[in-house]
Amino acid sequence: MRLKLGGCRGRALLALPVLAGCSGAQSALDPAGFEADAVARLFWIMLGAAALLWVAVLGLARYAARPRQEPWRHRSAGRLILWCGAIGPTLLLCGLLVHSLLLMPALRAPGGPLRVEVQGEQFWWRVRYHPPGGGPPVESANALRLPVGQRVELRLTSPDVIHSFWVPALAGKMDMIPGRTNRLVLEPSRTGLFRGACAEFCGASHALMAFTVEVMEPAAFQRWLAEEGRPAAAPAGEGAALFLKNGCGACHTVRGTPAAGRVGPDLTHLASRPTLGAGILDNTRANREHFITHPREIKPSALMPGFGMLPEGEIAAIAAWLGRLQ
Repeated sequence: MRLKLGGCRGRALLALPVLAGCSGAQSALDPAGFEADAVARLFWIMLGAAALLWVAVLGLARYAARPRQEPWRHRSAGRLILWCGAIGPTLLLCGLLVHSLLLMPALRAPGGPLRVEVQGEQFWWRVRYHPPGGGPPVESANALRLPVGQRVELRLTSPDVIHSFWVPALAGKMDMIPGRTNRLVLEPSRTGLFRGACAEFCGASHALMAFTVEVMEPAAFQRWLAEEGRPAAAPAGEGAALFLKNGCGACHTVRGTPAAGRVGPDLTHLASRPTLGAGILDNTRANREHFITHPREIKPSALMPGFGMLPEGEIAAIAAWLGRLQ
C-alpha cells in the first residue's frame, strides 16, 4: 500500500523526527547547564534574526518583481541598496556580535572549589578529581560526575592528538590540545544522566569515544567521591591472580592491589560503571570477556592487545573478577 502524505497533517508527520531531536541526553536545545542555556538562547536569537532577514529578502524580491509603470530611478534604487543591502544587515550582525561577546565574561568566570582534570586519549577519557580542601586526587575513567547547582572547573588536556570535549546539554565544545591546558567551567542546573562525545576526529575509533556525565545532588556527590577514592572492595582469588600474572597490571591500576599501570584506564571501581570501552558496550560479563579477547575488533587502533590466546576459563575468571570491583 502506498502512503500518501498531504497538507498540514503530512508536513506535521514529517516534522516529528526533527522535533524529537530537540530533546534528550545529548541535545544542545534541551539545556541542563548554565553555559548550555546561554548557547541555546543565542541560537534562538540568531535563528530569529536569520528568519527576519529571510522574510525581508523575500518581501523585497516580491516588491521588486511587481509590474511598474515607470523604471526605478537611480537615486531610489541606490537608497534601497544602501539601507537594505548594507546598513540594515550590518546593524543586525553587529547587534548579534555584541550580544555574543557580552556572554563571554559570565561563561568564563572562575569555577568553584572542585577541580576536575579530563584528559582525552586514543580512545578513552582519563578523569581525575581534585577535592576541595587539598585532599588526594581521585582517578576514574570514561564517566564524569558533577554536583548540581555548583560551578566546577574542568582542565582539559591531551597527550597524543587533538580531541574535543563536548557535552551538548551542559556546555559548548572545548578542544583538548597536546601541550596545552584549556579551561571549561560547568554549572549543571538539573540532575540526570547526559551523554558526551569527542567532537574532533582523532583516529580510527573517534566515533567510539563517548562518555556519560551524571549530575547528582551535592550530598550524594560527596558520598560518591569519598567511596570512589577508596581502594577496590575486590576479593582476592583466581581472577585477581590471573589479572596480575598475564600483565594486565602493567597497563591498568586497581587500587588495593599490586596493579599500578598508567597506560590504560583505572579499573579500581569498574563494576560501578554502566559501560565499557568509553560508552560503547554495556558492562556485562560477556562484554568484558569479548573486550579482553578482541579489543581491536571493538575499537580499531586501540592500544590494548588482545588476549584471545588465554584459555577460556582464565578469561572468564578475569572478567568475573573485574565485575566485582566495587
